[in-house]
Amino acid sequence: MIPLSFANESHKPRRVLCVGAHSDDIEIGCGGTILRLLESDPELEVRWIVLSSNDEREREARCAASLFLAGCRHAEVTVLRFRDGFFPYTGEIKDFFETLKSEARPDLIFTHSRDDRHQDHRVVSELTWNTFRNHAVLEYEIPKYDGGLSTPNLYVPIDDETRSRKVEYLMRAFGSQRSRPWFTDETFTGLMRLRGVESGLTEPFAEGFFAKKLVLGL
Repeated sequence: MIPLSFANESHKPRRVLCVGAHSDDIEIGCGGTILRLLESDPELEVRWIVLSSNDEREREARCAASLFLAGCRHAEVTVLRFRDGFFPYTGEIKDFFETLKSEARPDLIFTHSRDDRHQDHRVVSELTWNTFRNHAVLEYEIPKYDGGLSTPNLYVPIDDETRSRKVEYLMRAFGSQRSRPWFTDETFTGLMRLRGVESGLTEPFAEGFFAKKLVLGL
């Protein structure tokens, strides 16, 4: 297996867009990858968008963003109030994406998987693809009661220190979720360990993504 990497500084992403339906989705799906990207380039520009929240969940979302983006010199965090569970019936979300298209010029986008069984997640993924047709899009995965996990086709290696920070930040920021039986260190570590095994790389952990469409420039 040959790892795919950015060949030189000129091809590294300079602007990253992270989109999540709910307050903890980005952190669970790609938090470790964001930490690694910022370690390699603190000048990275990150647009961080959470679409559904209430007062408590917005506080948690902003707390988590401050932790994960602590090393980022150019970060913009947006937390919105679209109704949880009703994304397929909320036309205003499409309007928001149309506005976002005119504002954002990302080199790399993280969003939900189109095959996610949660209806809000699927809508966000579909709107991401509809809005950004000529961009590098990586779909992250969220473990949940509904199941639906499958084998990713792109892996980002995560060392143990980064894994530990990701889990620590999740548990610290999302107090409202700690009572849920699935929201545990073991859940997040276990999934990253499994993806580490699948990746075949030297790091013990990894985050998995679905790269539905990529262009290889030779």
